[in-house]
Amino acid sequence: MKNTFCKIAFMTVLAVSNAFCQNKVSKEIEKNDTKEAVSKLVPLKERVLTAEEQKALTPDYVIQSLKDGNKRYMKNDLTLRDHSALVRDASQGQYPKAVIISCLDSRVPVGDVFDKGIGDLFVGRVAGNFVNEDLLGSAEYGCKVSGAKLVLVLGHESCGAIKSAIDDVKMGNITAMLAKIKPAIAKSQDFKGEKKSKNSEFVEYVAKNNVLQTIETIRAQSPILKEMEDKGEIKIIGGYYDLHTGEVIFL
Repeated sequence: MKNTFCKIAFMTVLAVSNAFCQNKVSKEIEKNDTKEAVSKLVPLKERVLTAEEQKALTPDYVIQSLKDGNKRYMKNDLTLRDHSALVRDASQGQYPKAVIISCLDSRVPVGDVFDKGIGDLFVGRVAGNFVNEDLLGSAEYGCKVSGAKLVLVLGHESCGAIKSAIDDVKMGNITAMLAKIKPAIAKSQDFKGEKKSKNSEFVEYVAKNNVLQTIETIRAQSPILKEMEDKGEIKIIGGYYDLHTGEVIFL
């Protein structure tokens, strides 16, 4: 009797275990089939822009491309990419659409924000998204030499560099860096409210003015980019990234 009970218990455990394993395998097969089906329905992007394709672009088209990409980013619907294929293709040459001058902030993933991948963007980053000779030279290279159609200065919500500049922080090389942001603070004195770094509305106001100040600096200190803009070959614009929603507001 005891042996019979043990045999029944053993067979029950074995059956349950087998059913569990089969269910797990079935789910894994279903998961893989789904991935394969998706890849067939939505082909992976596996090549970068060519010189001919870049030449045909207009500044307005590139702006719209960034706006459309940002909408996809906000919906978590980024383009599927074969990064290995893109790396190989980009090794033959690069023909990006735009130059982005962004803050250093790790919460602003520039490529993803606009749903752009390898070979799509030149990205220059510095805390406070201002420009100096190095970034101006980089932007000139990106547009005049490499054919990009747009310069976008991208600020963002709750910028630490902006807050530090408002607080007049003094610390090593940070002091000289923050001095580049001070003109935007001077431009923001018409703000109606508390002009402190703890006031998020004031920080946003200064951040947006800082973007506009950087655009003015680009035009004033880069005759090359100014001439290209005057001829309609490029546009120089600004944007402001919302950390909470992922939206880029074009200024």
